Amino acid sequence: MSDETKPTERIAALRPGYQADLAAGLDRFFEPRRTTCPWCGSDRLTTRLRTTDLLQHKPGRFVLDRCEGCGHTFQNPRLSPEGLEFYYRDFYDGLGEKKLGDTFGGRTGMYRGRAESMLPHDPEPKTWLDVGTGHGHFCAAAREVLPGTTFDGLDFTDGVELAEREGRVERGHRGSFPELAPELAGRYDVVSMFHYLEHSTDPDRELRAAKEAVRPGGHLLIEVPDPQSRYARLLGRWWLPWLQPQHLHFVPVANLRERLADLGFTVVAEQHAEPHDPVDLLAAVWLALDHMAPRDDAPWLPEPPNALRRTLRGALLVAGIPALIAGTLLDRFAVRPLSHRLGVSNAYRLVARRD
Repeated sequence: MSDETKPTERIAALRPGYQADLAAGLDRFFEPRRTTCPWCGSDRLTTRLRTTDLLQHKPGRFVLDRCEGCGHTFQNPRLSPEGLEFYYRDFYDGLGEKKLGDTFGGRTGMYRGRAESMLPHDPEPKTWLDVGTGHGHFCAAAREVLPGTTFDGLDFTDGVELAEREGRVERGHRGSFPELAPELAGRYDVVSMFHYLEHSTDPDRELRAAKEAVRPGGHLLIEVPDPQSRYARLLGRWWLPWLQPQHLHFVPVANLRERLADLGFTVVAEQHAEPHDPVDLLAAVWLALDHMAPRDDAPWLPEPPNALRRTLRGALLVAGIPALIAGTLLDRFAVRPLSHRLGVSNAYRLVARRD
């Protein structure tokens, strides 16, 4: 079997299973709609965004509501366990494993910056747990910054087992962080959550698990999308960090600082410019082009695209290359140096010490 035919045959093999899932209907993929905010309990909810799956193009429509009481934005109705399994399937693993692995593996500079953000607060941590580690690429890069630190990883996918086999983490813990936290209690100088909380069904429970795993005097390092970014409003559904339907919660920085204080943490650093990933305009152009173009083959489509549709897709994407280049240049050279001043930083990072 040649490399060129493998993807086509894998998609064909998966198609019957996906079609059976879809034939049963989408309603079971969603929980009942909430009438109160999951962060503060207020019933003052407004709709912030309606969108579709702009990355995998799996069927379904998704709504993000905003609490007018505390500013928390959340998916409503939220995906059910069956929905989480369906929409995560073949994204980080399966069909998407190599593509995502290559993407994450090529971001060494960003990973080093994340590790360096700990240096002013603990330049020589002995033990570090990266929650939501994926394939462990952060840990491999961070070891170059902190060679005396032992890095463990935790994730609910089999990527963490791959990370351990590849030597990117010393030990890989697979499963739910809140459920594993008791056996990890007080074991770590640093616990990191990089773009993890937004995926969680219960961010508060994850924060309490982090408190359990961090030793007294240790640190919790959190990075999440910033729902107060101006790009979130200007780009609308084309703002990549919305990432529907996988991102369930968007926590304003003031809310997270307050919750950490309630749990017995002191925030010792807040960063906005440093965690900004300069891809917003490029990603918006790509998402729009990909949305307009005929679909690429995928097992959740009833049949593969014909030759004409493949040709039309290729032609549209080629025509969009100048816009993609322009978006890249603006992101990296015009916006990035001013991202925090302009209020468009797409993420924020907090370093908190457990008292």
